[in-house]
Amino acid sequence: MIRAVIIEDEAQSRELLSALVTKNCEGVTVVDTASNVEAGIEIIRKHVPDLVFLDISMPDGTGFDLLGKVADHKFEIIFTTATDKHALKAIKYSALDYMLKPIDVEELKAAVEKVKHKKTSAPGVENLAFLLQSLKQKNDNYSKITLPTGNAYEIVNVPDIIRCEAEGSYTNFYMTGNKKIMVSASMKHYEDLLPENDFIRIHHHHLINMNHVVRFLKVDGGYAIMSDGTQLEISRRKKDSFIERLNKMA
Repeated sequence: MIRAVIIEDEAQSRELLSALVTKNCEGVTVVDTASNVEAGIEIIRKHVPDLVFLDISMPDGTGFDLLGKVADHKFEIIFTTATDKHALKAIKYSALDYMLKPIDVEELKAAVEKVKHKKTSAPGVENLAFLLQSLKQKNDNYSKITLPTGNAYEIVNVPDIIRCEAEGSYTNFYMTGNKKIMVSASMKHYEDLLPENDFIRIHHHHLINMNHVVRFLKVDGGYAIMSDGTQLEISRRKKDSFIERLNKMA
């Protein structure tokens, strides 16, 4: 049984989410709710929940303020947010879960299922520390990203990512130093997330860091030679955008 609390300032949203969880998420019990940061801290300390549904914006602070004050408690987090794009990107970079308001039932069920099947008991301290640090930045140009693996979270430097390769519903990250990391998420997720000035999709299976391109072979449809020695095919429909990006770097 997963014991959950909901921390959300809007009464209607709070009641609706509680009802949706009760109806659609078997094995999850909402043990309490709170409408602000102060009350949220109180119910976390009182109930020691396994899962916290956490709103970002509240009258007396933010969900991130709350996290900074309950660092000694371990629980899974699913953020709920409406419009805070900067916070949302920081959450994604930290490999933490979120739902956009209004809450979609299928997204709720999927987020809770991820919590149920996680091999780790809670987000790592490093994830939360990285999230809180990222939020202090005034822009979205994060130098690090958190990659969730089967039993850990890898925090890596974005410039060290040479390329990403799709493998079904998984994505393989190839890093400098001959390091490979497999992540259970689609490559489209990371295509949208990684800096568009540095990363480009050159093929259905390949997303590359242009800073690691060392050569362009014009044979056949064209190939990008990467700093790790790999030769990657460039699809015909991606060739023009690749060459345009290459010329800008020259």
